[in-house]
Amino acid sequence: MNSAARIEAFLEMMSAERGAAENTLSSYRRDLEDASASIGGGLAGAGAADIRAYLDDIAARGFAPTSQARKLSAIRQFFKFLYAEGLRGDDPTGTLDSPKKGRPLPKTMTEAETGRLLDRAAEEAGGAAPDGDRLAALRLHALVEVLYATGLRVSELVGLPVTVAQRDDRFFMVRGKGDKERMVPLSAKARDAMRAWLATRAERPAFAESPYLFPASSDSGHLSRQVFARDLKGLAARAGIASAKTSPHVLRHAFASHLLQNGADLRAVQQLLGHADISTTQIYTHVLEERLVRLVNDHHPLAD
Repeated sequence: MNSAARIEAFLEMMSAERGAAENTLSSYRRDLEDASASIGGGLAGAGAADIRAYLDDIAARGFAPTSQARKLSAIRQFFKFLYAEGLRGDDPTGTLDSPKKGRPLPKTMTEAETGRLLDRAAEEAGGAAPDGDRLAALRLHALVEVLYATGLRVSELVGLPVTVAQRDDRFFMVRGKGDKERMVPLSAKARDAMRAWLATRAERPAFAESPYLFPASSDSGHLSRQVFARDLKGLAARAGIASAKTSPHVLRHAFASHLLQNGADLRAVQQLLGHADISTTQIYTHVLEERLVRLVNDHHPLAD
């Protein structure tokens, strides 16, 4: 069995046994095929020195430490599979160190900035849209209210089914990475904004029959992430917030940071964000540290 066939067998296992999402499988395929093409004789027969030379090569090509670590992770899993299946008697990645990568703090928005953004969206939905396009204003208001209320990934948000709004529940289930479902809450403001959008959406024959809450005439059938990101930046600018620091991902981080600042548990935030591993959520540890310092300073009997 050559390297290409073994990569296919590995991907088939990841799909069938672990339920890996299509995007995850595509990423593994790209990384493994790139490594196999770069290593003489293919990846499946590579030794530790071959893989180390490949990692040195991608570092020299300018790949970020995070990308290097992702590629090595894919290679590690590939060789664990080969070893488990008896296709190799050793794991050449066992002695390799992962590239050092920093953990930059995520960009976020203050509660005051988020409040200004939501207030501006509500004003425009109420009739103050700069170009008079009330349909777009109502859609944008619903999008930002739901995003800040739930912390959804932007792909999850734009792909929401219309039934979420039709049921008008305080919670709904969303299918995230790896096809895993999780429950997320809806605030009263988010539900109000969705109802207003749903009523206007129903007036458009092109939208009325769509299964998506935010339909569009694109190949996907729903609003694209790029259009939402562009509209959000425009809204931020009109609200007096630097558009360069505003994006759907930043608003997702604001959701998490503001929950933690106001007393939420890190594990609960992990579940709401749909992080499979608590280590991913620990980028917010700085928020917890600030909260603990404030708690001691405000309540310790010997505090100034």
